[in-house]
Amino acid sequence: MEPQTKQSNFAGLRVLSLESRRAQEMAKLIATYGGQPIVAPSMREVPLESNTEALELARTLAAGGFDMVIFLTGVGTRALARVVSTVYPLDEFAAHLRKIPIVARGPKPVAALREMDIPVTLAVPEPNTWRELLASLDERAAALPLKGARVALQEYGATNPDLVQGLADRGARVTRVPAYQWALPENIAPLQAAIQAISQGTVDVALFTTSVQAIHLMQVAAGMGLRNSLARAFARILVGSIGPVTSEELRAQGIAPDIEPTHPKMGFLVKEVAEKSGELLRRKRC
Repeated sequence: MEPQTKQSNFAGLRVLSLESRRAQEMAKLIATYGGQPIVAPSMREVPLESNTEALELARTLAAGGFDMVIFLTGVGTRALARVVSTVYPLDEFAAHLRKIPIVARGPKPVAALREMDIPVTLAVPEPNTWRELLASLDERAAALPLKGARVALQEYGATNPDLVQGLADRGARVTRVPAYQWALPENIAPLQAAIQAISQGTVDVALFTTSVQAIHLMQVAAGMGLRNSLARAFARILVGSIGPVTSEELRAQGIAPDIEPTHPKMGFLVKEVAEKSGELLRRKRC
């Protein structure tokens, strides 16, 4: 996404990113839009290599024991395939998936499934939250009935109880299949330094691209005895959230999000926060 050459950018503001996997890309985007990037990776993915649920998924799928599989993330879809391929041929796993309806929560799992030549029956529209997932299934209830359906749900990092309950309320028998879990970075020093900077008022903008970032930020702050001062400091910081799921978690952690982008993508987040940062920050600090 090409930046617009206009003055409505970060104009030298100090912008915190908690991105991990795409930390350098995020820092470059912030700098391109006139900000001073502060990068503090807040999480790492821990694959569940001895994933008994994944292997059971493959066995049950081969026996015709599922009526639908829901994939929530691209990373999780690929991680699941890697674990399964240690025991079963990947082509065989993909062939069984092609026999039943496949639901993908957005473009990333769609892309991962396409790599295995697995057609997607239902692609959930933006902003790709559990609400859109359930609403899309409701709209296709005649073709994709959930009552009595045996549904495998590929999870990411943590269970989404609202989604699981929503599927169960519609009569589905849900089998949760975790693909990986989130952990703190092995080196939390940059995150601790970011927390100190926020508490001391030397951060102007904070960008959150996943709900786990908010959880880990407050978890480390609590360990430093700074959770309350951190929450107070956000009253003077412009908070950008990638989308509704992340915004919900920010509020749960005592942080009020100020802006969500028109599309839940990193490039849109940085661009739109940059363009509105001056006005929104002045308004917030007044």
